[in-house]
Amino acid sequence: MTKKDATMNPLSLSDVMTQANELSLHGQLEAAISCYKEWLASPVTESQHHYIALFNMGVLLRSAGRIDDAIVAYQTSLKLRPDFYQSSVNLGLALEAKGYAQEAINVWESALQPVEGQTLLLNHLGRSLETAKQYDEAERKLERSLLLEPNQPDAIQHYFHLRQKQCEWPVIKPLPGLSNQDLLDSFGPLGLLALTDDPSIQAHAVQAWIARKLPSALPPLSSSEDYQHDRLRIGYMSCDFRWHAVSILTAELFELHDREQFEIYGIDFSVDDGGAMRKRVINALDHHLPIQSLTDEQAAQLIRDHEIDILIDLTGLTSGARYKILAYKPAPIQIAYLGFVGSCGMPQIDYILVDRFVFPEALTPFYVEKPLYLPEVYQSNDSQREIGPTPTKEACGLPADSFVYCSFNGSYKITPEVFAVWMSILKRTPNSVLWLVADNQWAQGNLIKHAVRQGIAANRLIFAERVAPADYLARYRVANLLLDTSPYNAGTTASDALWAGLPVLTCPGRTFASRMAGSLLNAVGLNALIAADWLAYENKAVQLAHQPAELDSYRQHLQTSAKSSALFDTQRFVRNLEATLKLARHLNQLDE
Repeated sequence: MTKKDATMNPLSLSDVMTQANELSLHGQLEAAISCYKEWLASPVTESQHHYIALFNMGVLLRSAGRIDDAIVAYQTSLKLRPDFYQSSVNLGLALEAKGYAQEAINVWESALQPVEGQTLLLNHLGRSLETAKQYDEAERKLERSLLLEPNQPDAIQHYFHLRQKQCEWPVIKPLPGLSNQDLLDSFGPLGLLALTDDPSIQAHAVQAWIARKLPSALPPLSSSEDYQHDRLRIGYMSCDFRWHAVSILTAELFELHDREQFEIYGIDFSVDDGGAMRKRVINALDHHLPIQSLTDEQAAQLIRDHEIDILIDLTGLTSGARYKILAYKPAPIQIAYLGFVGSCGMPQIDYILVDRFVFPEALTPFYVEKPLYLPEVYQSNDSQREIGPTPTKEACGLPADSFVYCSFNGSYKITPEVFAVWMSILKRTPNSVLWLVADNQWAQGNLIKHAVRQGIAANRLIFAERVAPADYLARYRVANLLLDTSPYNAGTTASDALWAGLPVLTCPGRTFASRMAGSLLNAVGLNALIAADWLAYENKAVQLAHQPAELDSYRQHLQTSAKSSALFDTQRFVRNLEATLKLARHLNQLDE
């Protein structure tokens, strides 16, 4: 359409939108953009609708990768119509994509005047503020959104997890018109692991979550037939090939795989942090397949093209997950492992890697995945981790003569029920302190408030700031006993403590997440520290503070036997895993 044509026979905006949509559907984005540019440049167009055309052009520019031009288009649209909240939403998203998070927040804040679209703007604000770790303000934005429109499962998920992170108890607050079951079904999978150890509640909520997130049936890309490769092709898929708990536990596993029998692929959608852990993981792979720029379908097709025999997902339903890739069933055998310790609720995932302690047979009805049992312990580990010089208590801000209980889990894992047990332990051991991680200022303030309400002085809770990995491990040598959380146990932090020689006390529940530390204690030969119930847990914690000889015997056991145990003998773990993967392949062949 030329300017002359437009002057003689001007198209309506509706005509231009139809024309541009047709071009964009056929991949002709630049031609579609030109439709809007020429229409906007025509002197006889409907100027009162220019703000809509600019918005539509901004969407196309963003799709074409021209993000700076898209920002200009949205800004111009807003100059013409300041209350057009759709342009505000997209402008904020474009600025956020460029790394201008605060500018995005400012745009959304200023766009809150029109009633229409408030919930959408508030939700984007809440998400962005949560990413920026401004948890209190993020919670307030989401609460405002939910009071306007309570039935928003995604907003409910983030709202409650923010309350968990801040130790705002009770975590669940009623919302108008929604039942307690509605709220539980909207709870996010990760947050739910820390909320309840009832496997039926977890299973129901995960099924509801998956039903919202995934199409009911996607065509499988692979059949169940075996590829018959000489070496079994194992694909590990993760967004955590960087400094993260998953890579800390798996780096040596990748390195020690038997290359005569296995070929190791890394399907990677991690943020490249440029760190030593990322380099170590990538160097340990035979094939590194970055999929950050691919759609889920393209990534699934890439996995299929490489004929991966067994795809092991290390992310599950945690932050950053791309579970839709698994829904395409790109590999004949798909296994969930390590990153998420609940059911993913997806029939396309065949197995979950577990051991007999973390996954008793009673859990089977609550999992879509079948348990694939490792013979000794479910958790892989790294036997090369360095521990720094042991600091003094004074250097850690701890009283020199105190008995130090510690828990370095994330604050969202701390529940009011377990915290009450901890406070009872402190009451019964007057010369003790509780050493926690300084996760965020709101959790810290709330935990102090909860302690004072239960008769414990604020100075008996001591918060540790984050330090370098080797120094973090060394801290465990200053503490006397790690107190486990429940229903979401210490996982990596428990193995960190045991590696550094610190005994761990746990009380297993009914779910995988609430039985992790017990599995680790069994694997290092310290099942005496697995309490039968919470009264036994409390009594044992108090007893060990008053009977240092018993505690010293546990420390001595870890010093002399831990490295050769099932938990930290990584070579032994890898051979066990490889035998289990061969078994999975054999079972798959029998099913063909």
